[in-house]
Amino acid sequence: MDKMVYIAASGAKQSLQGLALKANNLANANTTGFKADFAQARSMQAFGEGLPTRVFSMQERPGSNMVSGGIVQTGRDLDIAMSDNAWLAVQDASGNEAYTKVGTLNVTAQGMLVTSHGRQVIGEGGPVILPVPVEKIGFSQDGAIQVRPQGAPANFLEEIDTLRVVEANSSQLEKGNDGLFRPKANVTVDTSANVKVLSGSLEMSNVNPVHEMVDMISHQRQFELQVKLMKTAEEIDERQDQLLRIV
Repeated sequence: MDKMVYIAASGAKQSLQGLALKANNLANANTTGFKADFAQARSMQAFGEGLPTRVFSMQERPGSNMVSGGIVQTGRDLDIAMSDNAWLAVQDASGNEAYTKVGTLNVTAQGMLVTSHGRQVIGEGGPVILPVPVEKIGFSQDGAIQVRPQGAPANFLEEIDTLRVVEANSSQLEKGNDGLFRPKANVTVDTSANVKVLSGSLEMSNVNPVHEMVDMISHQRQFELQVKLMKTAEEIDERQDQLLRIV
């Protein structure tokens, strides 16, 4: 019965991992710029002493759903949405360049332009630093950052930098554990005149709550099935012991 228990136990573990992934998608159904993760399970050969007669289940995240979410108008000057294949460049925790669809921006007391997750936004000259205090901040369609310093005339806007917005399709980027996207191996992405920035709007999550709920129920049923298999294996072992005692 060891084969049956091994397969069922590994399957139950991976079903729980798939359930956690789907729960994370559902929890981010209202998160700006979030891209839902896919879940996939497959059997893997277990190698060791003797013949490779064992397999185990492995849950994978083969990729993310790169379909664009809906665009909503907020009217907030520091909110931006980007065209389908456009990605905003930010600094990750290691100071390296990564990309996001999160367009909710804020300005720190030091004048740094950051996302709602605290990632520093990158411009043409590196991390964007705004002159503070400013009365108004705006973004043009090509990503130019325009500010009106405090005390300047109402019709005065000064261009101080340009957002680094790169063009990349779904086959060029992969999602990291921190939620940021990075180019795949041997892939280079760069800015393009084709990308557009829409000020006063946000791209919402592309999670389909109904689809994620159905998948969660499916993973839950799979987990229950694996647990029943382990219970059945236990019952078969007990009956074998009884037969051996009779003999």
